[in-house]
Amino acid sequence: MKRIIVLAILVLSILTACSSSKDSSTLSFSKVKTVPADVQNKIEPEYTLQLMDEGKKGSYIVFQSSGEVETDVQSKDDTVTIKFNTSESKENVVEQHVYYLTRDKGQDVIHVLVDGKPAVFDNVTGL
Repeated sequence: MKRIIVLAILVLSILTACSSSKDSSTLSFSKVKTVPADVQNKIEPEYTLQLMDEGKKGSYIVFQSSGEVETDVQSKDDTVTIKFNTSESKENVVEQHVYYLTRDKGQDVIHVLVDGKPAVFDNVTGL
């Protein structure tokens, strides 16, 4: 099921990239300070990693974990790699971290690593 979702994201991303001949964006990845209500309403608390796609504009990425989170983003060819590194927490309180990703034209693959291990999106939603 997760592979089907990842494949669907890939196909959607390719179609979006092909249809946006005039729009070009700059790769950016930043933490969202104020999460829009329509995004917050679609966040599922039981999922660790979620993607909410706004088409040509970009995508919200929600990562829920306990402890501090450090991020790094790298791109190569058609792939954007997002790295989440978590630190141990004395409290097991899960926090919600919301980021906004804008990709360059032709970048249609999102690869996520959590603490160095590949991760898949538990939920993918269009906005």
